[in-house]
Amino acid sequence: MIRFSERTGVVMEYMSCPEAAKKWGISERRVQILCREKRIQGVSKLGYMWLIPKDAEKPIDGRTKQGKELYHE
Repeated sequence: MIRFSERTGVVMEYMSCPEAAKKWGISERRVQILCREKRIQGVSKLGYMWLIPKDAEKPIDGRTKQGKELYHE
């Protein structure tokens, strides 16, 4: 977890891509793609590292109809 304070004095708590991946049950690479596509509310980049708000919701998977899981038989 990362705490970042802007000039306003507001302290925001952020998580890294590996932390978000573990929390949401998806791969770290998928989290990076979601960040790059700006599909995570409040995401920002600091150098090479994505900063994801700690309270951010996992985005709906737009690769499937209505965000549902695909089941292969």
